[in-house]
Amino acid sequence: MKYDLRLPLIVALLLGVGLMTVSTAALSPTATPGIFTKQMLGIALAAVPVFVMWKAGKERIYQAAPWLYGAALFLQASTFVLGKEVNGQRNWLVVGPVQFQPLEILKFALILMLAVALREGYQGLRTYNRAFLIFLPALALVITQDFGGAMVLGAMFAVMMLAARIPPWHALLATLALAVAVPTVLYPHLEPYQQKRLTIFLDPYQDPRGAGYQVIQSTIAVGSGGLQGKGYKQGSQSHNGFLPAAHTDFAYSTWAEEQGFVGALGVLLLYGLLFWTLASMAGSTSRLDDQIIMAGILGQIGFQVLENIGAALGVLPLTGITLPLISSGLSSLVSILSTLGLAYVVFRDRRQELI
Repeated sequence: MKYDLRLPLIVALLLGVGLMTVSTAALSPTATPGIFTKQMLGIALAAVPVFVMWKAGKERIYQAAPWLYGAALFLQASTFVLGKEVNGQRNWLVVGPVQFQPLEILKFALILMLAVALREGYQGLRTYNRAFLIFLPALALVITQDFGGAMVLGAMFAVMMLAARIPPWHALLATLALAVAVPTVLYPHLEPYQQKRLTIFLDPYQDPRGAGYQVIQSTIAVGSGGLQGKGYKQGSQSHNGFLPAAHTDFAYSTWAEEQGFVGALGVLLLYGLLFWTLASMAGSTSRLDDQIIMAGILGQIGFQVLENIGAALGVLPLTGITLPLISSGLSSLVSILSTLGLAYVVFRDRRQELI
């Protein structure tokens, strides 16, 4: 069988960027010990679910969707009782030596479950009933603990609904409703620190030593890289501890400082190629559920890239969303690679008939 190697090659290049970024961020005095080893471990561990999906095939994966989604909801709900608090958010679980975020499993399971539920396309009110019955429990479990994670789920849901071919005017009405509800209903109910985190990017110098510190240091790091950068492992902002979360939230800033405008633009081009490849793969599938899965994956990764890089450049709010395939994080890396593995299996089996 002849395999399409576009997706694996692009993913490998982005993983290479990630390993370089994490290895240099590890030199920061504020970095978590062993982050490079964990990044390598994440890549290795992701091979397990990808191998299982490769052997199982698309139809068996679809059949497992309800079980996987139920398990993901259970794990996310258990964080309210058994969760470990990290960076002010109690959304981690610890099992022996393993610490992971159930949210990352939930993202994968939600994409799969929605694709199964929406495989018949738009059928009026019935479509919305099915979709919201699946989506709202996940959103309710996440939004109180992780607003950034809830934003990712919302972006995935919106793109998948569009792929299910809801009427365009429905999407327009939903957009207008959100534009009104977010500032008038949702924002006032956020904690004060969450409100400030979402708005500080507009004027970080109003609190340069507090809420605005991260944005200021990130933009300094990006700007100081110039055209060609300071060189690999030569970044002063990250190595001297000025840039917080240099290996996670601000991995793009760490890369841009050392590789400059040329390197920063190269990463954007790689992500552009990734999105184009996923869209091309989606276009080659004939089944609607396959197309919806691809849309969900594009929605998830696309939104995370946009929000993370936008926050690093100081043009979007800080939400703690990681940069796919580049930021350090065992759970997120395994989840993203598993999601891309799912996309590849769906593409490989695209000519199978619906069972």
